[in-house]
Order: sequence, then C-alpha cells, then structure tokens
Amino acid sequence: MKKVLLSIFSLVSLGVSAQIVNDATSLVDYVNPLMGTMSKPDMSNGNTYPAIGLPWGMNLWTPQTGKNGDGWQYTYTADKIIGLKQTHQPSPWMNDYGEFSIMPVTGGAKFDQEQRASWFSHKSEISKPYYYSVYLADQDVTAEITPTERAAMFRFTFPKSDSSFVVIDAFDKGSYVKIIPEKNEIIGYSTQYSRGHLINFKDYFIIKFSHPFKSVATWSDKDLQRGNLSETAKHAGAIVGFAPTVRGEKIIAKVASSFISPEQAELNLKELGNDDFNTVEAKGKAIWNKTLDRVQVSGGTIDQMRTFYSCLYRMLFFPSRLYEINAQGKPIHYSPYNGKVEPGYMFGGTGFWDTFRALYPFLNLMYPHIVKEMQEGLVNDYKEGGWLPEWSSPGYADIMVGNNSASIVAEAYTKGLRGYDIETLFKALVHDANNEGPISAVGRKGVAYYNKLGYIPYNVGINENAARTLEYAYDDYCIYTLGKELGKPESEIAIYKQRAMNYKNLFDKSHLLMRGKNEDGTFQSPFNPFKWGDAFTEGNSWHYTWGVFQDINGLKKLMGGNKPFIKMLDSVFLMPPTFDDSYYGGVIHEIREMQVADMGQYAHGNQPIQHMIYLYDYAGAPWKTQYWARETMDRMYRATPDGYCGDEDNGQTSAWYVFSALGFYPVTPTSTQYAAGAPLFKHAELHFENGNTLHINASNNSADNRFVQSETFNGKDYTKNYFDHFEMQHGGNINIIMSDKPNKNRGADAKDYPFSMTN
Repeated sequence: MKKVLLSIFSLVSLGVSAQIVNDATSLVDYVNPLMGTMSKPDMSNGNTYPAIGLPWGMNLWTPQTGKNGDGWQYTYTADKIIGLKQTHQPSPWMNDYGEFSIMPVTGGAKFDQEQRASWFSHKSEISKPYYYSVYLADQDVTAEITPTERAAMFRFTFPKSDSSFVVIDAFDKGSYVKIIPEKNEIIGYSTQYSRGHLINFKDYFIIKFSHPFKSVATWSDKDLQRGNLSETAKHAGAIVGFAPTVRGEKIIAKVASSFISPEQAELNLKELGNDDFNTVEAKGKAIWNKTLDRVQVSGGTIDQMRTFYSCLYRMLFFPSRLYEINAQGKPIHYSPYNGKVEPGYMFGGTGFWDTFRALYPFLNLMYPHIVKEMQEGLVNDYKEGGWLPEWSSPGYADIMVGNNSASIVAEAYTKGLRGYDIETLFKALVHDANNEGPISAVGRKGVAYYNKLGYIPYNVGINENAARTLEYAYDDYCIYTLGKELGKPESEIAIYKQRAMNYKNLFDKSHLLMRGKNEDGTFQSPFNPFKWGDAFTEGNSWHYTWGVFQDINGLKKLMGGNKPFIKMLDSVFLMPPTFDDSYYGGVIHEIREMQVADMGQYAHGNQPIQHMIYLYDYAGAPWKTQYWARETMDRMYRATPDGYCGDEDNGQTSAWYVFSALGFYPVTPTSTQYAAGAPLFKHAELHFENGNTLHINASNNSADNRFVQSETFNGKDYTKNYFDHFEMQHGGNINIIMSDKPNKNRGADAKDYPFSMTN
C-alpha cells in the first residue's frame, strides 16, 4: 500500500513526471492531502490542511502546527506539531468548531501546547486521505491515525521510556474532561466554535486506550492537578501516563465524538467495531477507492493524475455530515439553530457563494445520493431556523453575499433528484428571496430596494451592492426555473423571471461593464473598473461583469454582439493586473494572487470569474475556451503544497479543475447544460449512479493538441458547445479528435451555443 504511493512520488523526483499513466489502479494513491498547505493569510496557495477522514464524514483529523484557535491549523512551512486535532474547519477564514486534540509525549508530563510541541519533518510524514503518520522527534514517538465517519483509531509507537504519556486538550472556550481509570477511558467535551451563535453546543468525546493508566492528572490553563480525575474549566485537559514502555511498544487509542450526548459518542465509537488498526486503514482505503472510482481518467502524466485526484479528494468533504445514527438506526442531529436534538439529516461547513458554481453541480452529476441527503438537511435547516443558510459553520454565519441557496435547491430538482420535501424548500426560497434575514448573509440584504428599483443602490449604505444585485438576479432565475418544474402558476412565479433580468440595470454601455448605480438612477461616480470591493465582493467590475450565469446571450447583446463580447473577454487576459485596493485599505490576498499569476485581470484564485473562460462558447469561439482552460489547468494547479492559485474553498476551486479536465463546465448550474471545453486526458470514464457509463475518448490528446478538431457523440457528429446533463447520464461514447491548431468553424453557429434565458 505505502510502497505503491512512494513509487509514484519517486518517479516524479527522478524527473520522469511526463510519463503517461494508461492503466491507473488504486486511485487514492494519487492523492496528495498536502496540496495547498503552503499558505498564509496574505498569500493563499489553497489554504488547505491535510484532512484525514472519509467522504462527507462528520469528523476530520489533521496534524496541528498552529496554536489553538489559529485558523491556519496546519502550514507546510511549520517545524513543530502540537497535537493531532479533530477538526470540522471548512477554511481558515471561517475557523473551526468542535475541536479537541491528542498528543503523545515522553520525558515528563508536558501538557501546555508550547511545551508538548515536537519538531517533525515532511521526510518522516505520510499523509493519505485514510491514514496519517508522523515521527515526533522530540518525543521519539511515531503517531498514526486512521478514521471512520465519526470515530478514529490512533496508534502511538513509543520508545523505551519510564515517562510515556498522552495529553488530551479540550480547548479554551469552556471544556470538561473526566478520567475513568477502571475503563482505561477519558470522556469530556469541547464547546469551541468560531462563527455565529450556537445554543447548547458541545462536542462530546470518548477515548478508550489499550493500556491501563499508571498515572492520571487533569489540567486547566497552566495548572496541573496530579491524581485529579475530572476538570471543568475555561480550558481543561487531561494527561495519562503508562507503565514504562519498551522501544516499539504500541498503544492504541479509540476515539469518537458526538454533538448530541456522551452516550451517542460511545455509540459512534462502535463504528470501529473489533477491527484492529490495519483493518480500519484497509477499509478506509477501500471506501476512498470506491468513491474515487466513479471518475476514472487515464492517458495523462503522473503529475496530471495526482492533481486530478487530489482535487477530487478535496471535493468530497464539505458540506460534512452533522447527523448521527441513533440506537434504532435512525438519523438524528444536534440543531445549530435551536440547540435541540432533532430527527433527520443535517450537513454543515460550506459557503454557497463558493460552491454553487461547480462543487454542487459535480455532486449532482456524480454523487446524487449525497445531494438528496443534503436537500433533506436543508429542509431541516429551514424548519429549525426559519431561514436557509448561505454559509453554515455549522449554523448561520454572517459572511459573503447572495441568496445562492436558491441555486443549490433548484439545481438538484431540475437535474432529477426526487423523494424529499421540495414544496417546503420552494416555500423557503420564496420566503428568503423577499425578506431580510436576522444577519446580512441570510435572506436578502437590501431586498426592499431590489424589489422596488431592480437593483440595490450604491449610495444607501449597503456594501457590495452591485454584487448582491447580480447574484440575486441569478437566484431569481433559479426560483423561476424551479417554480416551472413544480408546475407553479405563472402568476406566482413570473416576477422571478422578470427580476432575473435585473442585471441589465447595472450595465454601463459607455464602459461595457457592470457599475454601481445610485438610488436616483445615476451611475456611481467616479468609476474605476479596477477597484476591488466597494460595489463588488472580493473582485472588481472586470470580474463581476460576467456574473450573469442565467443569460450570457443577453449580456452579449448589451455589449453589441459576438465581436465586442469576444474583445471584452480577450481584454481580461491582455490588460496588466492593475488594481485599486482603497476600499480595503491594503492589498488583500485575492488581489495579490491575481497580480502574481501573470494572466492579466483574470483572477482564477477567487470564484466570481472562474466561469468566464467558458463564455467564448456563447459567441462562436469555443477554441478560445479550449486554449484558456488548458492554460489555466497547466499553470494554476499542481499536486504540491503550493498547488492552488488562491483559496481552495470547500471544493469549488478543485471542482473547476475536475470539470475542466473532463472537458465541460456548469456555467449555469440550474440549467441542464454544461458549456464545453476540451478534455485534459486521453480517456475518462464517468460511472453514474444509475448504472450507465460515459466514455470520453481523446486518444491523440497531448500538451500541444489542446484544440477540438472534431467530435462525435454516440457515433453522430457533434458540433454543440455544450452537453446536456440527461443525455450524458444515458452513457455512451464521446470521441474527440484533438489538434494543435484550432478549428475556428466548429461551434461557430448560433444553434450550437449553450443555454441563455434570451435565446
């Protein structure tokens, strides 16, 4: 198992990374969980951490190099590990919730995070999705983790020592520990969370050891209470010592947690059963391979394979399960909205502003079973909290703009998911679209202006007003589309079709760009299209002008047709990376990442413009989409610690790569069409949950041959600049002839353009 992974890495280190992989097996061995971990607040190369867990598992684990409470909980450039931490963190900017850590120590009862910290090296670190191992040099201990969905097993290999300990840190927002020596057990809870307001929140944990305790102690803050068995404090912890260990002695710790109760935590521990460490590891590997096997690619370089599956791995964590299985085998959950234990599904830890664009479309395409659970979870969100979340962490978080839950709900239904309470969800969409929420990121901030004027004015004290307007307009298209699917009367839903055109109210014909508009109908002035923030969210006018997902054809008409539209698209790449950061009072990391990318104004490191490359499809120049998609894949992604070009953001930036590598992208998620690009690999197989398989073949694909010369779909010539969701799910064969020269005639006819509301 480990030898296979090492052999892949060794080929890269020997300079043969261009070797083509034609027969990939054990796809999980291509995953590098360290991709994107070489990040910091002012320069993100992913802002990821090595997440050790199972797909959509409730709990993840990570080595912790940052101090308690630091959102950058693991950074590749760090030298020391202070604990092995249970985490639910979606991003460092959102920080974490439900945290506690475990750390083996030797040479004394060292419990403080600075004192127990140990030097480590990546040379003695193994990181896989289902297994982590590191040699803690100061302790002379090798620590290993292998997880299940709600539990994990630790294996600590100690040296010869008469002072071998394990420290439990329950963090510092109010915590509790209790040592039960007769059971070799520690129980407790952490109340740590970073965002929103949670009622009755506790993460209960249970830890069972294979060895009896020789010594016990609890601690609070910096004070150690030897012999004490329980502690409740702002910052509580425990430390247990073992009989003298011989070199190579292994101590096992079985760990589980629950947001519901200590009893449920013990029930969750049964996920480990009677399996030993190696068996849990093997089962975890099998689960990852089964999940990754749904998408099989080959005929690319080892580097491309590693990047593809490292990205796919990142897409399969968030939103994570918040629900647990009770003694009767039924799903139940702690509600972050009312503080009660409720029946049914619930998920948390994702921002729809990021993930509506490509992450959810990919889940709908390849893993619809989990999306159905997520939709049932959204029903519970609304019933228990009165609103749909836009950023759940795990409850309502006041960050980002838009009402993009509309896209999440509408897309799933229009792409065929059934068997859940869609009527309640439609009611929720209508409710949230017409009301301001208790915080600005729930419901629609500025909705009275939006519904009256058709836009949110620049000069009424509502920040990022143009961005909100553009996103609300797309969300209105989603509500209208879902209403049509549900057979709602036109008298009820026509208003949303009308409001979906509100983007036109911000279009400035003198610049061919979107621009903030005052309440009296005049455009905001002076206007700097390179100004980040202000009227926009983490971007400028050049980025947000393209945010008309529902009606690219309408936007094109506003610009004057195909030629000026293409010229404007080209300009994004041709302009220098000029920026105005005055709104923020300094250079935010998203600006810096655009500046250093050498792609002009194209800011792939952030979400608003990521779909823009595919808009050439709407103007008869799909070859330019093919060129820039390949250019971005080649330059902006690598399965290395600095392998992303900005925040990875809960699978969204990874989803862009995975979609693009397959040769298509969901510009309009709630439609059933994907804009076409060109595949990165010679072969791909999509194994759908309905039992059908789609084969994508481009046998002469290469670094030079990035353009589609001709194409057939199930034996028939295919010239469209899009693929249909349901046609793809019937399976079959897409055969593509690639070339080093573009075919400028293919896809040039208007009948081949993808969906827009106005065509």
